[in-house]
Amino acid sequence: MTSQTTNPRLGALLILNSIFLEGAYANLALSKALNGSPLDRRDKALVTELVYGTVKAQGTLDWLLEKSINRPMRKVTPIVHNILRMAVYQIFYLSKIPPSAACNEAVELAKKFGNEGMAKFVNGVLRGMLRNKEKLQFPSIEQNEPLHIALTYMHPEWLVQRWRYRFGTEDTIKLCQYDNKTPNLTMRVNTLLISRDQLAEKLKAAGLEVHPSQWSKDGLVCDKLTSLQELMTKFGQYIYIQDESSMLVADVLHPQEGETVFDLCSAPGGKTTHLAQKMGNKGRIQATDIYEHKLQLVRENARRLHINIIHTELQDGSQVRPEWQGKADKVLVDAPCSGLGVLGRRAEARWTKKEKDLSKFPFLQKKILAAGASYVKVGGRLLYSTCTLERDENTRVAADFLQKHPDFKAVEFSHPLTGEKITELQLLPQKDNIDGFYLALFERIK
Repeated sequence: MTSQTTNPRLGALLILNSIFLEGAYANLALSKALNGSPLDRRDKALVTELVYGTVKAQGTLDWLLEKSINRPMRKVTPIVHNILRMAVYQIFYLSKIPPSAACNEAVELAKKFGNEGMAKFVNGVLRGMLRNKEKLQFPSIEQNEPLHIALTYMHPEWLVQRWRYRFGTEDTIKLCQYDNKTPNLTMRVNTLLISRDQLAEKLKAAGLEVHPSQWSKDGLVCDKLTSLQELMTKFGQYIYIQDESSMLVADVLHPQEGETVFDLCSAPGGKTTHLAQKMGNKGRIQATDIYEHKLQLVRENARRLHINIIHTELQDGSQVRPEWQGKADKVLVDAPCSGLGVLGRRAEARWTKKEKDLSKFPFLQKKILAAGASYVKVGGRLLYSTCTLERDENTRVAADFLQKHPDFKAVEFSHPLTGEKITELQLLPQKDNIDGFYLALFERIK
């Protein structure tokens, strides 16, 4: 979407094209497009609704279209496909928009990006769907439970099947519903510069509504936000936008002033800078990643937050650096994972992830964890974390690690809400009402 676009549906379509056709992340594409846009607040809200709604409902919208088009969807040009998706989302899910308006706007977009024949095709499809709207019913839960849940709650059927087997029908529905909610904006307070209470007062004075996170003493949850750009402009040095569950990493690893800490998968720097906070910006953090442009984000975030103990280095976390062995008091392995615990914040991810891809993660996770273990001093600690719900990537990786590393033991830490002593924590959105996350803490004993 260019900064000159004044038609919200055209703007939304351009963003959807970048997501579906170019692989852009929905949140980043939307933020980039709306930054500096001439659209008023109401139209920006419409663009946001159209983009996130169409992306989240992609599979359901395609099912409805396949029932309504007398040709294979693969023969429909990608841009027309996206025009239809966005129109169908409005017709079936946005009651405040007259169906005729959704149809007419879609036809005009088809004319802009195609020809008269394309416009007639779009008009015919949508008018036909309106006439047959009552007949376009999903299979009942009795007829086909997995497909019913997948279509009703907008998740791929393979993932619904997987969750039904693991959690049961009721929890699977709750998990899908959690992913479909608008996620809270949560921020971590930079306690090097300001206390949580002090920042909360400043934010309230600026017109924001916030309340303390119950999960982390450094967190604030925003209940009302006028502009993220304005928030970062005014308060950027005081905050890091971060999920509550990922704030637990620094709380559990609990590094001390003057320690040496390694973060092996550090970009973009949220957990890294939080570790620096816990250390009072005293000591040394070796932050590594496999991409230089991502390390640049770590450096930029450190500068913004006035942190100077983070040293970045381009390094594959799965490869051991002999000169680092036995040097670290604390090591964090926030491993690459399937990300199935945070689908609510990554709207497009539920459709881009494939079941066959899940098997590639455990091998890599075990390799990075083993490399990280080699850097830990005797008496030092190693924290393993992911943002997924998969046992193969979580509890089974932790168990495999302990079996293969008798020089380490599991270490107890306190559950952030109950205070119960545990050695691993699996957060489940449908039970904990927070993004899915996993943590396991180990200590080198010999």
